[in-house]
Amino acid sequence: MSIAPAAAPAETRQPTALGAAALFTLALLAAVAPFATDLYLPAFPEMVPDLGTTNAGVQLSLTAFLVGAGLGQVLFGPLSDRFGRRVPLLAGVALYVLASAAAALAPTVTLLVVARLVQGLTGAAGMVIGRAMIADVATGQAAARALSIMMLVGGVAPVVAPVVGSVLAEPLGWRGLLWIVAALGVVALGFALAVLRETHSRLVGGAAGAPAAAAGAARVPLAKLLTGRVYAGNTVAFAFAFATMMAYISASPFLYQEMMGFGTLAYGLLFGANALGLMVLSGVSAKLAGSVPVRRLARTGLLLNAAAIAAMAVVVLSGAPVTWLIVPIFVAVASLGLVFGTTTALALDAVRSSAGAGSALLGLLQFGLAGAVAPLVSLGGEGTALPLVLSMLVATVVANVAFSWGRPRD
Repeated sequence: MSIAPAAAPAETRQPTALGAAALFTLALLAAVAPFATDLYLPAFPEMVPDLGTTNAGVQLSLTAFLVGAGLGQVLFGPLSDRFGRRVPLLAGVALYVLASAAAALAPTVTLLVVARLVQGLTGAAGMVIGRAMIADVATGQAAARALSIMMLVGGVAPVVAPVVGSVLAEPLGWRGLLWIVAALGVVALGFALAVLRETHSRLVGGAAGAPAAAAGAARVPLAKLLTGRVYAGNTVAFAFAFATMMAYISASPFLYQEMMGFGTLAYGLLFGANALGLMVLSGVSAKLAGSVPVRRLARTGLLLNAAAIAAMAVVVLSGAPVTWLIVPIFVAVASLGLVFGTTTALALDAVRSSAGAGSALLGLLQFGLAGAVAPLVSLGGEGTALPLVLSMLVATVVANVAFSWGRPRD
């Protein structure tokens, strides 16, 4: 099933609905890199003696992946604007599979780190080009619905992966977990080859196949597009909202197990409940995107996120039992299901003629903040959740302010 836009005059073209197979494939591509980020985390202790290295050496393999994923955004996004979406996407996913196999076979930590760097670099292709392909063929509510479905999988992947890894780490070992990552890449490549078609307007019909908005935007310099009020505001809102979730993910083992005293099973259940909340709200967002204004959905999610994090701050600052954080954390994470797809749609809709570059900058900021927030949540040691709450509070305030600033002028 193709997601290529129907040929229609620019002035009458309507947003194209994406087929179920295409949406599933794009969601799978969006999940590949985030899933690879966290799946093997529970196996870190096993990797240290197996590779003859230190905890820091193993941790470097994760850092290398995140660095590669950030750089890959700015590599594959502009490439897809210039050469089309499909060829760079397929090339990226194919190289990702090879890098994944190299990581699973790595005999030393040095080779593992190099393989993970390349893995992150090439794994970014699915995320950045997938968003651009949706922006090529859909606008407004149609784009928000498609991106919400895509984010339903891509946004949940980093939350679910550690739970899956904790179950499979003992029977499969760390190499087995990395082979699962490689197998997921093979599946994604197969679906991409079979389902996805070229969507870049220049290669599927030129100006006649492109929306009128994109034709006009093509005369605007790229730098001006990417610093425009609507694009910049929604991009910053998306990235900082994502940072609130990454702060929670980074601190969750310490928070639930060390501070609250829960065991591994209870930790997995709580972690899974938050992931389920995110999935449900992402589904609600996709369902409502056809009837509720996209900005209203995004605003509701951002305000819920801010209110829940403010409640977390009250719990911590008042000295209340730390278990009281369970409910506001659930709301803070679940509410992001209304945010990720909608803010991405609003941002990319503002830069349709350069959707690849727009998607690249959005992804770079997303991964850059994710990498920066992780060490912040543990600055106060293991005796307080205050650094976590403050990190999330600053991030949600920035997200809400940026979203308000990015409102289109009448």
